[in-house]
Amino acid sequence: MKNFLFTLFIFSFSTIITAQPEEGYQYTQNKTYTYQQAQDIYKSLAKKYDKAKFYPVGKSDIGLDINVFIISGDKDFNPKSLQDKNRSVLLINNAIHPGEPCGVDASIKLAYDLLSSDKYAELLEQTLVCIIPFYNVGGGLNRSCCSRANQNGPEEYGFRGNFKNRDLNRDFIKCDTKNAQIFTQIYHTCKPDVFIDTHTTNGSDFQYTMSLIASQPDKLNQHLRDYLRNTMLPFLYEDMKKKKKEIIPYVYNYKKTPDDGIKDYLDSPRYSTGYSTLFNGIGFVTEALKYKPYKDRVEHTYEFLMTTLKWMYKNHDELKAVRKKAIEDVISQTEFELAWIHDTTLYEQIDFKGYEVEYVESEFGENAKYQTYNQNKPYTKKINYYNRYKATTKITKPTAYIIPQAYTKVIERFKWNKINMKQLTKDTIADVEMYYITDYKTVKQPYEGHYLHYGVTVKTKVVPVKFYKGDYIVFVNQPGNRYIVETLEPQGMDSFFAWNFFDGILQQKEWFSAFSFEATAKEMLANDKNLKADFDKKKQEDSEFAKSRNQQLFYLYKKSPYYEDTHNRYPIARLIKN
Repeated sequence: MKNFLFTLFIFSFSTIITAQPEEGYQYTQNKTYTYQQAQDIYKSLAKKYDKAKFYPVGKSDIGLDINVFIISGDKDFNPKSLQDKNRSVLLINNAIHPGEPCGVDASIKLAYDLLSSDKYAELLEQTLVCIIPFYNVGGGLNRSCCSRANQNGPEEYGFRGNFKNRDLNRDFIKCDTKNAQIFTQIYHTCKPDVFIDTHTTNGSDFQYTMSLIASQPDKLNQHLRDYLRNTMLPFLYEDMKKKKKEIIPYVYNYKKTPDDGIKDYLDSPRYSTGYSTLFNGIGFVTEALKYKPYKDRVEHTYEFLMTTLKWMYKNHDELKAVRKKAIEDVISQTEFELAWIHDTTLYEQIDFKGYEVEYVESEFGENAKYQTYNQNKPYTKKINYYNRYKATTKITKPTAYIIPQAYTKVIERFKWNKINMKQLTKDTIADVEMYYITDYKTVKQPYEGHYLHYGVTVKTKVVPVKFYKGDYIVFVNQPGNRYIVETLEPQGMDSFFAWNFFDGILQQKEWFSAFSFEATAKEMLANDKNLKADFDKKKQEDSEFAKSRNQQLFYLYKKSPYYEDTHNRYPIARLIKN
């Protein structure tokens, strides 16, 4: 047994030492690295170069490590020291969808080039590079040739869902997976100024090899919004064009084809860039087009990473200053937006390089045609780019929220996201604003393990509520204000209410027996003239109510002291005064 373990150790060690990317990048052979190969390469680079460190952060849902690889130009890896030096931080996340592995290979090439060549040294002078080599470990181990239909390479790749069959790019708020919990640790340790999540897309076909989703500017703080839209994005597009790796905004069709225009994707906080927006980060999703050769897709992804680093090097001081203003703003900000709709009245025109759309007779069904793109008929034309959104729901922030300690899942997630909280030291009765859920809709099919609520409406009532020693008070005066507000306000697109964290309030617990309540109902009407007037008016206006004994008794039951005042009462209190 000892000899076997020794042999196994020597084999594993030699694999780590010899797993050098300079032996030949796999993507040039239409292959992508496995989870273990990627870890071995990063371990090898960290051993060889003192500007690099490789850290295991925690176990994924399948029990294997999620790691982070950090490159520091001055060999300083202390978060506090780096913060004091005002370093900018680029965080790159790979294989959230392991069937879209362009970033896995592009980041390995990036890491090797940054470490092995002096010509890139200036890019690291004031920027720390953090790479998550393989985020969705379980999906990465579930490799096959064919889980993504008609994808043009690599020969074998991972699966979209993780080991719990969850799409991790829908899990940044609800944090159902260990993966997402670990990501919050990485994110708040690295504190990225710029975040890039690498993907591959399908759908329309066009001449570009890669498209780009940026943080939706209209959801960003005003300083970041203008900076991203007017300064940073134009540079990124122009620099990629100079490299002959031209890219286009994500091709999300406004109608049927790109000819009708494209629109911005609304990245709510369940998605990676929507999550980074909550903390005033600038986020990008690279979307390489699956129909293009894998080698080209990886090289475009690599060049975009390099272009972003080039931007961060040239604009370090301005980037840090703009983010500082945004963070200061959000601390003092009083009004917050919770939901948005596409504003189709505003658009700009952009050049688009596409293929002529043709409709071909299908061999399936009767008189059916399908849409295809004729690559022998390329074109360049102006199209409308609908890239504006407007807020539909706004709230004024309270001084603080009070979270009952019973809601441990909410409290856990606040802790993971470094939200400052205090616990009450004694039982307290306070007059607070409480929401009552007046209406909501729910999806018919489970979505990522939940029955997501939407279309939420509320009414507000100031009532005295008893809170208990150990309940949590969250003051809305901190850099994480957007995370606090957008998760705790029930009308938020990805609020904890929307994700079913508070469904217990939606079910009435106590009822009445009609035969015994009849006498009480008569007594109520006899003793309250206003109630009697309202009751009679409702009978006159609602014929169904006038005929139904059950409806009439329930109406009066809800007006009685026996009806539970916590039914549909959202349990998170809004403290308006200190």
